[in-house]
Amino acid sequence: MTQSASLPTEIRHNALLQLLANSLVLTHTTPYLSSYDVLNLAATSRNFRYIVYSTPHLFSRLDLTTVRKAQYIEEKSGRGGEPDGDQTEDDVYSGHLRRIFTSLRCLDILRHVQVLCLDGLSLTSELVHEIITDPTYSVKILSIRHVVNMNEAKLRATLQYACRPSRPEGTPRLKGLYVFGPKDSARPALTSSGASTPTSTCSSISWDASAVGADQESEAWYAKRGAQFPVLSGNTQQWAAWAPTLVACHGIIAFDAVLCTGPRHLNSRAWGTVDVEALSAAGNPASKDVPIHAVATHSLGGCAGCGSAPEGWTIWGEEPPTERDPSERRASEGGTMTTDIGRFPLLAPPPMHSVSLKSAMCPTGQSVYTRLSQFRSKGEQARFIPRCYDCIRDRYCNCCNKWWCETCYVGPWASVPNGEASRAKMADLARVHKSCWECGMNCRDCINDTQRMCNRCGGGYCLIHNEGSNHITCDWCSARGRAGVRHPELY
Repeated sequence: MTQSASLPTEIRHNALLQLLANSLVLTHTTPYLSSYDVLNLAATSRNFRYIVYSTPHLFSRLDLTTVRKAQYIEEKSGRGGEPDGDQTEDDVYSGHLRRIFTSLRCLDILRHVQVLCLDGLSLTSELVHEIITDPTYSVKILSIRHVVNMNEAKLRATLQYACRPSRPEGTPRLKGLYVFGPKDSARPALTSSGASTPTSTCSSISWDASAVGADQESEAWYAKRGAQFPVLSGNTQQWAAWAPTLVACHGIIAFDAVLCTGPRHLNSRAWGTVDVEALSAAGNPASKDVPIHAVATHSLGGCAGCGSAPEGWTIWGEEPPTERDPSERRASEGGTMTTDIGRFPLLAPPPMHSVSLKSAMCPTGQSVYTRLSQFRSKGEQARFIPRCYDCIRDRYCNCCNKWWCETCYVGPWASVPNGEASRAKMADLARVHKSCWECGMNCRDCINDTQRMCNRCGGGYCLIHNEGSNHITCDWCSARGRAGVRHPELY
């Protein structure tokens, strides 16, 4: 029996009370607890209730993703999820969340919530409109990633209406919206008496450090290269629909995605410095229809040729030279344009101990005060190049994330006279090729590392996607053994 367990209950109760009476300890502890556990703590005694409800900013962050009553259950509706009688779709799909918000409003908690996480829940655009426009809400950062029953067209209309030029001064209160990225992974297991307890509730504040390191992923945009939203990368229509919304909200509401800065887009600093007609003529015919604005879906490093890009890097802490707002409007704060909003993406997860927008955008290891980041060396700077898929078509390797900018590489058709372009000539000039349907467009180095010719049947195969293959034989010949003979004409 440990020494703490042998102490009387009253002494242990008072020790916890004295510990949580320190507002600094309390505000840094409660973000790791669910709202259910915080309210249960307040119901323990009058002293705990006074501490919980009298501490300022204790409920500034509210995460309902793990709350049981916040989950939508289809069987609760009378007609299997459809409106019944006088019920509307908003009543069916968001009624449970509205009841929670009503209870929090009665407890005088809702007005203190500034960071609200509703990832994966059933949510409608009407409720989002209410959260943005209703003065009883004070939400500055909202996370609605992978929500269900959401009408995205109405959501985009709501955001564009909230950021209209004729909006009232000081609105909208919302400054950051997580909507594109994946949901945050489950919290690591908490430790109790040194043992990992995956099924335990949030009754302890000791984190399992090994679980954190095992599940930790590369930070989006700055550390993670390539496609940032693999699930949505192929949905070009969805990205095209969101581009006008990001333009309308530029400088007012930040998202977990940014606009593409390629030289083909109007908002790029390299607009007009690259011959777009030559790029369209020398590239893939599909690359001719590039919109004026586009949402960036890929984070790239420097060009394989020059080490940079025509528009330059997006560097945390660096002031943009002469970057203009895509649509001239006034800002929502102080009447001046906040250049960081819309230029830097929000980073997951939403901030735990702060409601500042810069904290949500600040990369790991960097200073929230952007001016201090200017004194870092190039190797210590957090930087990336945001591009859409249309701007890197036929010039980006899906395997190693290597790419060539418009200055170093115009396109495979650039040196081929009209009418004399052959497939062999095109293959020699192209920097990337598609030798495997699963791998996509890869550079020659990656193709040499992953593609092989079978010594038995002479067929080509991929070492990554043809399971059972080796460096000598393909998967079919390896499975059949020495007697197996594969006929290429049948495949």
